[in-house]
Amino acid sequence: MHTLPSWLLALGLLVAGGHALAHGPQPHHSAAPLKKEQQVFGIAGDAGQVNRTVTVTMGDDMRFKPDHLQVREGETLRLRIRNQGQLMHELVIGTPEELDAHAKLMEKFPDMEHEEAHMAHVPPGGSGDIIWRFNRAGQFDFACLVAGHFQAGMRGRITVTPRSKKP
Repeated sequence: MHTLPSWLLALGLLVAGGHALAHGPQPHHSAAPLKKEQQVFGIAGDAGQVNRTVTVTMGDDMRFKPDHLQVREGETLRLRIRNQGQLMHELVIGTPEELDAHAKLMEKFPDMEHEEAHMAHVPPGGSGDIIWRFNRAGQFDFACLVAGHFQAGMRGRITVTPRSKKP
């Protein structure tokens, strides 16, 4: 069964008259817990099963530090995202194709608000967490999709190495 990419769902909600709110300086909050949906790049993890915490900083230089993460298949990470800039930033995990399409959508609809388990919207001086289980090996990306930030090079790579196969 295939699921619609999150950006396509967001566009559908926008066209259908759903609530599309500002990607401004306000933090995003959701009253309902985020859904655990299997993605090509993994699934939302459980806080009690975190293998390690990795801090990723972002700033107005439109860069993530570090901009490359090495993960073992099956590992659950707490990504602690810190915004050291004066602008709103976000970290969104996805495939290069999904992030590129979502960035183009954000250029057209910069006030669109959305929240999923594989993204964290972080106000200036703030921090946020993503707890993610990388249960699929491969090369994946992360990016800031605030309008113009992706285009300025605000992206990184996640390499998920396969589990060792026992004979």
